[in-house]
Amino acid sequence: MLMGSGLRRPMMRPIGSAPDVATVWIGDGGVARARTWAPATAGLGWFDLLLICIFLVGLYTNYTIMLSDKVPLPSAPAGIAGLILLWRRRNDITSRALVGFCAIIVLYLLSVISAPGISWLPRRTNGLIQLTYSLVAGYGLFLTVRAADRRQIATLFLSFSLVIVVGCLLEAYGGLRPISDAVRNVLYRKGVYENDLRDLLFYNRVRPKFFASEPASVTFCYTLFTFTWFVASPWRWKLPLYLALVAVGLFAMPGPTLLLMLFLLLPYLLFLDSRRNGRIDATRFLVVALVAALFGLAAIFLGKTLFAERLESITSGNDPSFFYRVQGPALAGLDIMGRYPITGAGLTGEPVIEREITNLYLRSRFYSAGWQIVSPATELLINYFWLHWIYLGFVWGVVMIGVITAWLRVLGVPSAAFCWVTWAILGQASGAYVGPTCWAVLFLAAAASLLYQRTGTASPVPLATARRPLHLREV
Repeated sequence: MLMGSGLRRPMMRPIGSAPDVATVWIGDGGVARARTWAPATAGLGWFDLLLICIFLVGLYTNYTIMLSDKVPLPSAPAGIAGLILLWRRRNDITSRALVGFCAIIVLYLLSVISAPGISWLPRRTNGLIQLTYSLVAGYGLFLTVRAADRRQIATLFLSFSLVIVVGCLLEAYGGLRPISDAVRNVLYRKGVYENDLRDLLFYNRVRPKFFASEPASVTFCYTLFTFTWFVASPWRWKLPLYLALVAVGLFAMPGPTLLLMLFLLLPYLLFLDSRRNGRIDATRFLVVALVAALFGLAAIFLGKTLFAERLESITSGNDPSFFYRVQGPALAGLDIMGRYPITGAGLTGEPVIEREITNLYLRSRFYSAGWQIVSPATELLINYFWLHWIYLGFVWGVVMIGVITAWLRVLGVPSAAFCWVTWAILGQASGAYVGPTCWAVLFLAAAASLLYQRTGTASPVPLATARRPLHLREV
């Protein structure tokens, strides 16, 4: 409909069936402006915000409930909160989105059936159940965060980051450590980090755990929450504060995981900040690529400067933690893709390939013969990025990334590349491919990118070229 003021408004599409934006033409003295526009949102109510908080607490604590001897419910608070969120947002699920989600589950089922070793089918079925549970919970989180106001989400995630950093400072300097240790001993039956001598060797002090099972959980969640705030926040000066939070984090909870905060700026600058009117601007892309490269070099420099002792330990083959999180999974991923290129080892298939991986590790120059052989097999691989390729192989791995990417486009996510690169970077500090944490990273990146795109941008367009609406889609 063409109105007297020269305003033409295209028909809105249902949320989730197309990019969550529309195009508005504003005639002004022979010039039309293409403005990215998204439906106004009233934000979330207190109950939805509370459920998101419970979800984040579940990710942070990784509190697991055993449904049976062989069926765990990982990150139980996050999973339960995610299921409730999905139920509350069930009316936002379009038919295309539902079909896409079902197709993903069916393809994972086919990958399980086609994997070698039929005797391992019950274990892989348990893995498929956990994966489905994690995807459903993450989808509920995505739908809820997408419906929020940008400032709501930015405030929420920044608050969580500040609570973590203040809690770590209190644990280190305010006498909170005995309380934190007592709570940890109650919450976690196993997997509690107690290697304080290693911390003294590498960091000259005991790293804070702040009610988590290990320091790595603290730094990982601090990185994820702070980066989500950074992407969602509409504040103009958020980059200096983000860098300040990196510095404060390195002081309060030292660890190389925090350097990933600088690497995460690469996908943000390349795939979100370089956009203009919903598309990648080639000139700006080249400029921000240089800036992003500088941040990457800064992360490498800081790693060599702040963690020199640990870097020496890594290169000399004396750091089992880094080996099992980064080096070992990369070696195993490349080896398994060569051995089983089509199917991989199957979901949760570590026991199937345990002997092969152990022999591979023993031959590596980064592996120390003095280390105790790790058991169970799941502890050999703590990296969900490489577990994707180990579980699925090259062929199924590519197929699943392609199908999930297509589904993200159906959900209106402006840049699947941003989501996947963010997911891959954070995968270097977290395992459990079938757990909620792995997929919460992808869904939070997707939702945050949608919130980022919600800011209106305008650019002059000659009226002669404005004869039809410009569809703001990703190239």
